[in-house]
Amino acid sequence: MGYDTDVVIIGAGPVGLTLANLLGLRGIDVVLLEAGHELIDYPRAVGIDDEAMRVMQGIGLVEEVLPHTVPDQQIRMVNGRGKVIGVIDPTTRVFGWPRRNGFVQPLVDRVLLDGLDRFANVRVQFDTRMTQLRQDGEGVTVQYSAPGGQERAVRAKWVVAADGGSSGTRKALGISFEGETRKTPGLVIDVANDPIGTPHAVFGGDPKRGWATLSLPHGIRRWEFNVLPGEEDRAETDAFVHEMLADHVPDPSALNIIRRRVYTFNARIAGTFRKGRVLLAGDAAHVMPVVAGQGWNSGIRDAVNLGWKLAAVVDGRADAGLLDTYDQERRDHVAAMIGLSLNMSRLMTNRSRLASAARDLSAAVISKLPKLKAQVSSQGFKPMPQYERGVVVPSSLPRSKSVPISADSPLSVGTLFPQPRVRTADGAEKLLDDATGTDWRVIVWNNDPAALLRPSTAELLPVLGATLVHIVPAAQLPWASAQAAAGVTVVGDPAGEVKRWFDVRPFSALVVRPDHVIAAECLAQELDETLQKVLTAARVIRPAAADLGPAADAARLVELAPDTPEAAPVG
Repeated sequence: MGYDTDVVIIGAGPVGLTLANLLGLRGIDVVLLEAGHELIDYPRAVGIDDEAMRVMQGIGLVEEVLPHTVPDQQIRMVNGRGKVIGVIDPTTRVFGWPRRNGFVQPLVDRVLLDGLDRFANVRVQFDTRMTQLRQDGEGVTVQYSAPGGQERAVRAKWVVAADGGSSGTRKALGISFEGETRKTPGLVIDVANDPIGTPHAVFGGDPKRGWATLSLPHGIRRWEFNVLPGEEDRAETDAFVHEMLADHVPDPSALNIIRRRVYTFNARIAGTFRKGRVLLAGDAAHVMPVVAGQGWNSGIRDAVNLGWKLAAVVDGRADAGLLDTYDQERRDHVAAMIGLSLNMSRLMTNRSRLASAARDLSAAVISKLPKLKAQVSSQGFKPMPQYERGVVVPSSLPRSKSVPISADSPLSVGTLFPQPRVRTADGAEKLLDDATGTDWRVIVWNNDPAALLRPSTAELLPVLGATLVHIVPAAQLPWASAQAAAGVTVVGDPAGEVKRWFDVRPFSALVVRPDHVIAAECLAQELDETLQKVLTAARVIRPAAADLGPAADAARLVELAPDTPEAAPVG
């Protein structure tokens, strides 16, 4: 049976739209089905973090997203008396972008939708509701109700369900959704012509009623209030909204309220993220309270983790077992984010005066401990991806007298590689991903990576889709660029950021995945063997020698390197 498309994505929310852009860039044919007749415009997420901004950069839309953000948005946490008990104010640029950014989700979702106009291989259909899934060993047939009520079907190799927390796809597949529902719903109010105007966010930990307010782009102000038992039926009325805002603005009745909505907050995770040829992503796979601002960002992490894997399987470059690593890698991190969200929710919305007093006392102690205070301010409590399973090659500290090991020498496999500004051979300074691309990268400090690979390994680089990257101190850039083997990207380190990163680590060579996760690390002499292990972990289908064709260019990389090692292949 033939296929109408490579991938069907169900749901045109931020996750489905981001995944469609990622697959579109890789030439994968996509049909995106959305049940609504337009993008959702009611109050939703208000925070986009540095990891998600890096994804926006990778799909070529960050310049369109930036106008709808408030970079470096500070959060002030206050108690019931209005006293500031903590400040979250991260200013790092470790991944190239501000760690915390306020944003208007409907406008960013629109940017993602408009970005799909770039791809003839991506088709979006609104007013299209999935009614049935039938899958077999070769593909999935999605039956749907088209505009006008006609029943139609589309057959794809794979389906990704990004159809929200009430996912009809997840329910149709019989996948559990375990967790809890908060007893206290929340009222969200968006106001135009911001009556406050200050740039920061405030989280109010009042035991009488938890609340929050945030400054958003384009003069929008967001308020969120806990809805107490017995208030649900009137929570969206003008009278109740004005009552909630009476302590916040002089005249609530004069506000230009553009959106209001009551939410029920859940903390749940699907029993599996894959069933046969159907995968779950975003809220269809996991939901969490909004307090930590990580629901939207967690969904974007799903998309960037799944995108390159799905493309590799569709293209025939990797076997389908690669898709099992999506659940292996994302589940633990999602669970940690749900835990963070629940803890922050309990911290700021509990109604116990005793618990609130204990929280305030703890905050006072933290404020007197500089290191702990700095960790809170920098958002050091936020769980970062650190994959121990999946497409990673675990490392151990090297045994070399020439490599001193200290008690705090970090191992970096499974973590995200930073994105400093680098200098290219033409003298331009840009972010690392813009200089090197965002597919697989073999990154080596102060060595030409082509000189470290055997011809048989170099021939497999096009199958992996890898770029060889040589990073040097900026002073060495002209010489290193002139001496580099063909096909090697050489960049300089003008501020010494990359050197400082390698200085505290016992390795000099890395293999970095398209989602910026470090798949492997090693000493320079071990690069060939380590890359072979990465190919195995990534389930790469190794072509027969006669099928390599374009790999001849990669093989020439090592022909230009006079000291190429001739060690036997590593199986």
